[in-house]
Amino acid sequence: MRKGTGQSPTGRGALSAACLLGALWTSPNTLAGLLAGLAGMPMGARPRWSGRDFAWVFHHWPWGPGGAVTLGMVILHTGATLDVPCHTYEHRAGRCRHPRISLRDHERAHVFQYLVLGPLFLPVYLLCGGVSVRNPLERAADRYALRGRGWWPGR
Repeated sequence: MRKGTGQSPTGRGALSAACLLGALWTSPNTLAGLLAGLAGMPMGARPRWSGRDFAWVFHHWPWGPGGAVTLGMVILHTGATLDVPCHTYEHRAGRCRHPRISLRDHERAHVFQYLVLGPLFLPVYLLCGGVSVRNPLERAADRYALRGRGWWPGR
């Protein structure tokens, strides 16, 4: 193991290979996100690669009710920065009280989910309830934003 990394060179290589395979697997979603982001550029959307989020982030994306949407490795955000607090889906639904979470962390969890599900993400997402507290993918993204781990649905 390399000093201070907590991960062996072999482990880092396996993780890099898995990320590359995930990026290829979700490339149709990423392409759709890039096209949507590019369509917003004449109206002020500005792209920036975020290594922290493993995604292209289009800030000032001109459509939607506010907030962000993730398509593959692209985050379309209506604001100037993802570093804004927001409520979890369970909090908004009145199921519990959570502290506010980071929108950036929530959307990064969706990027990770896309890397696993690839082109299956959108059908699975819709079958699980879409944009609602019933959706385990949304609850997992909230859990990741709350705790820094647990981006995959389950306990």
